Amino acid sequence: MNGGGLTARAGDAAGSLAEARALIPLLRGSAARIDADCALPPEVLAAMHAARLFKLLLPRSVGGLELQPVDYIQCVEAIAQGDASAAWCMNQGSGCSMAAAYLAPDIAREVFGGAGDVLAWGQGPGAKAVRVAGGWRVTGAWTFASGSRHATWLGANCPGFEADGTPIRHPDGRPWERTHLFPRHQAVIRDDWQVMGLRGTGSDTYVIEDLFIDDAHSITRESPRERREPGALYRFQSMQLYAAGFASVGLGVARAMLDAFIELAKTKSQAWHTERLRDNHAVQHLIGYSDASWRAARAGLHQAMREAWDDVAATGVLSLEQRLRIREASTYAIHASRDLCHHVFHEAGSTAIFDRQPFERLLRDINSVSQQTQGRRAHFETIGTWLLGGEPDRRWL
Repeated sequence: MNGGGLTARAGDAAGSLAEARALIPLLRGSAARIDADCALPPEVLAAMHAARLFKLLLPRSVGGLELQPVDYIQCVEAIAQGDASAAWCMNQGSGCSMAAAYLAPDIAREVFGGAGDVLAWGQGPGAKAVRVAGGWRVTGAWTFASGSRHATWLGANCPGFEADGTPIRHPDGRPWERTHLFPRHQAVIRDDWQVMGLRGTGSDTYVIEDLFIDDAHSITRESPRERREPGALYRFQSMQLYAAGFASVGLGVARAMLDAFIELAKTKSQAWHTERLRDNHAVQHLIGYSDASWRAARAGLHQAMREAWDDVAATGVLSLEQRLRIREASTYAIHASRDLCHHVFHEAGSTAIFDRQPFERLLRDINSVSQQTQGRRAHFETIGTWLLGGEPDRRWL
């Protein structure tokens, strides 16, 4: 299978990464406001939209850049070095934008065509869609909808039911779930995002009641039968981009923490000591080890994404092994990043506890990253089961 447009994509990748890195000073300067408002400020959103950072996984046919996954996650990592919430929203919105590959072109342009258009969605246990003529009547509440405060469209993923209440199922008996897209203003938004870290994601709950959504705005995500885009990117599922992208948020936070500590260690002396931190052997060891750990975790994640891309470009299919390798590398990168931040925070001493310093915010953010689904320790059990010849849990692959 030919992925197509590789030369143009390489140019897009380099430009996008440069633009993402250029936003780091703005993001760091906006960090306190992002935390206080539990949302991305207008000037941050304007800069991200100007750099097309929510369009990186959008099909080129809809005006997107359709980057290769390994190029995309480096952009996420760069934004995370500036602010974790901005990077989290970027990754969530970008993963949602892959839905465009399953929409009719005119509907895809309606949802994603504007410079500031962003789709967000969340988790909706208990939600349901009832079949009616020409579409669905959808009811439910969806939580953890990162980026929903600046989104223009929302998505409602839920199982379908016939008009008489009979569940609609696939031939193998699984519930038939579809994602229904609708303008944000049609939902009731619950302001319930009061959290420790990743505050700026504004991951509120949204509610709709018996909302009619026509068939044109309804898709079965990752369904080969409904997929309209030929590019190799859309042989990946949004799950793999979420996993690698959120792991890259962790890597970006960890890099920011380590770099801040290196600068601190160059000048700080501990209380009642004349020796600077930079001359302390334990600090030297920690910095060297942490840098090696970070680079190893990052390299492993990038290698997993490159190998998966090469395999998909050649075969047109993302294999179970590649999905497992992405899951393994993503989970490890999150845990390695969290451990790095904890060690560095401790060695920074009392300096780290002041909110005028970056350390306490970075610690809150990395712990929030690791608490999310992508950081579950159980993912390592899935990998271990597979390596031992068992059947892995495929729900998060």
